[in-house]
Amino acid sequence: MTIDRAAALRALHVPGEPLILPNVWDAASARAVREAGFPAVATGSAAVARVLGYDDGEQTPVGEMLAAVARITRVVDVPVTADLERGFGLEPAELAERLAATGAVGCNLEDSDPRTGELVDIAAQAKFLAAVRAEAGPGLVVNARIDTYITGDPGRAAAVTRARAYLDAGADCVYPIGLADEREIEALVAEVPGPVNILFRPGVPDLARLAGLGVARVSYGHGLHQAAHTYAVGMIEAIGRGRDPYEPRE
Repeated sequence: MTIDRAAALRALHVPGEPLILPNVWDAASARAVREAGFPAVATGSAAVARVLGYDDGEQTPVGEMLAAVARITRVVDVPVTADLERGFGLEPAELAERLAATGAVGCNLEDSDPRTGELVDIAAQAKFLAAVRAEAGPGLVVNARIDTYITGDPGRAAAVTRARAYLDAGADCVYPIGLADEREIEALVAEVPGPVNILFRPGVPDLARLAGLGVARVSYGHGLHQAAHTYAVGMIEAIGRGRDPYEPRE
C-alpha cells in the first residue's frame, strides 16, 4: 500500500500538468481539499506549527508534528506528503521510520538551517537526502526544497547546482521556494533534469502559465491558513465590538 501510494504521488509530478497542492494544517482542512477533488494532500509546516501553538522553524516538538500528520492521513484516501522542514534533527533512519508510521508517503526537506536561516553546505545536504532515500526506499517521495532565493543568493546558477545535486542524491522533485519571476522559472525548469515545484503567491504567474512553463508541482504554503486565520480574527474582533460577525465586511 505504501509503495503504491508513493508511486501514485510520484506519477502526479508531470511537467506541464502540475500537481496542485493547497497545503493543509489539520484533519478538517485535509478533508476539504480531498472533497474538492484534489488527488493528493500536502501539509505546510508553518500552518501546522501555528495551529499547534508554536512558531515555524522546527519549534514544534517532532512528536506533535508527526501526530498532526498522522491525523491528516487518517481522514483522507489519497497520498499525503508532509512538510518536515529539515527533519527536526532526526537521523535519516529514524526520520524515514517515524514518517512512514504516520502513513505519509512524501516529504519536503529544506536546505537551510531553520534556526539560523543559513544555507546548509550543498554536499552535506545531498548526503542527507541520499541517506533518507536509502532508508525509505521507493515508499517515499522526496521534495528537496532549495532556499537560495530566500537566503540572499537569488542567482539561478546556485539554485540549478543544488537542484542537480539533490536529484542525483535521490530526490524526486526540487522546490526553489521564493522563485517568482516568469522568465527565471522558465529558465530554471529548462536547466533542471527533474520535476520543479513552485510556491504560488502574489506575483507568481497564474496556474495556466506555470503549466506552460513546464512546472510539475504547485504549492500554496501557509497562504490558505493565513487567509483563513485572518478572516477568523476579523470575525472575533467584530464580536468584541458588539457587531454581527456574519455581516458583510466593507
